[in-house]
Amino acid sequence: MALNISRPIGTEDVVPKNVHKWHTVEKIARETAESYGFGEIRIPTFEKTELFLRSVGETTDVVQKEMYTVKAKDSEFTLRPEGTAGTIRAMVQNGLLNEALPQRVFYILSCFRHERPQAGRLREFHQFGLEMAGSPSPAADAEVISLANTILNRLGLKNIQLNINSIGCPACRAKYHEALRSFFEARYDELCDTCKERLVKNPMRILDCKSPICKEIGKDAPIILDYLCEECSDHFEKLKKYLTNSGISYNVDPRIVRGLDYYTKTVFEFVTNEIGAQGTVCGGGRYDGLIEQLSGQKVPALGFGMGIERLMIVMDKQGCDYLTPRKCDLYFAAMGDAAYDKAMELTRVLREYGYFAEYDLMGRGLKAQMKYANKIGAAYTLVLGDNELSSGKAMLKNMETGEESEIPLNDKFIGCFDAFYVDKMLNSFDDGNAASPLISFNGE
Repeated sequence: MALNISRPIGTEDVVPKNVHKWHTVEKIARETAESYGFGEIRIPTFEKTELFLRSVGETTDVVQKEMYTVKAKDSEFTLRPEGTAGTIRAMVQNGLLNEALPQRVFYILSCFRHERPQAGRLREFHQFGLEMAGSPSPAADAEVISLANTILNRLGLKNIQLNINSIGCPACRAKYHEALRSFFEARYDELCDTCKERLVKNPMRILDCKSPICKEIGKDAPIILDYLCEECSDHFEKLKKYLTNSGISYNVDPRIVRGLDYYTKTVFEFVTNEIGAQGTVCGGGRYDGLIEQLSGQKVPALGFGMGIERLMIVMDKQGCDYLTPRKCDLYFAAMGDAAYDKAMELTRVLREYGYFAEYDLMGRGLKAQMKYANKIGAAYTLVLGDNELSSGKAMLKNMETGEESEIPLNDKFIGCFDAFYVDKMLNSFDDGNAASPLISFNGE
């Protein structure tokens, strides 16, 4: 009896026909980050559990309810629930913070949280994220927000709103915590059990609670902007000025606190109302104390994370364009052993020059081979048989127009095919039917 094997709940498979969507998001995000001076970093899938306890925060939902933790002999490890902590650990351990500042890195990685799966919220999800370390300036905040905004624009997304807030520094936040405790203690009996614990340890976490009752109570809570110290207030005002000067629209939302404890001063979110409750497609902010907490080095830092699955949900809903999936450039339909050998030879040559070429691997007849070539969207087909081999020439068929052209089967073959292929692409551009200009003729 065959096993009923299916993927784990809260995970997704990406099959070849859909992977071009991922390539689109990753390519645009990567190239945009590189244009801002960011270099790619790759980190382990799991870290010591202590790293996330100290950085993300023991009172957060992530640590309390959602982490995947494994014990192996005397060690305990956790699958990363987010990208910042591991990236900062890698920057410290590899000496990046001893080099010229600011240090800029980006990453594309998978994260793991044991949550209730729903549209836009998975147990294994993927992020594009980045971190900038070294600059305390609000100009750095504006730079990072600008980068995120540029990515969203290049993806073609519409109706995405930028919300910003400041959650202050430890000094001014201490006064705010006192005000929050005073407010929530008056409604203590109505709070969920988790928020009753948060009231003692970190009352700001109550503002991020998913309980409808706690959310409703929190609507009337004091706001952090009324408790900012002079330095934090000045930082926030300059950020707003820089965003305005950059032509980036924003909305000040004093209820944004973000879900992780390491944030200080600036926090921001890019949100949409087109995908239900999970409307945040990008979130981030500043975390000036995180590096000192983990390493003892006083280095300010900031960054953001974008959920790739959520981005694609919005792109699909809005009808955004993706890179065109690469299709077969030339399919050889061969009849007979000698023709089959020639098809293998010419296919190998084409692939060496970067073309996508195929020949029959299923033992099909000629009619079935041509039907297959049409099904896979081959740009050209070439029939090889005894007549073609004896004459040293064959007819190259343009599958879109039906036009046929003679092409030699000798050492001039690749040069002639190059000419036909480039001419086809140029005509496609002239007609406005070309694939995305983000990829070249050979799909590179």
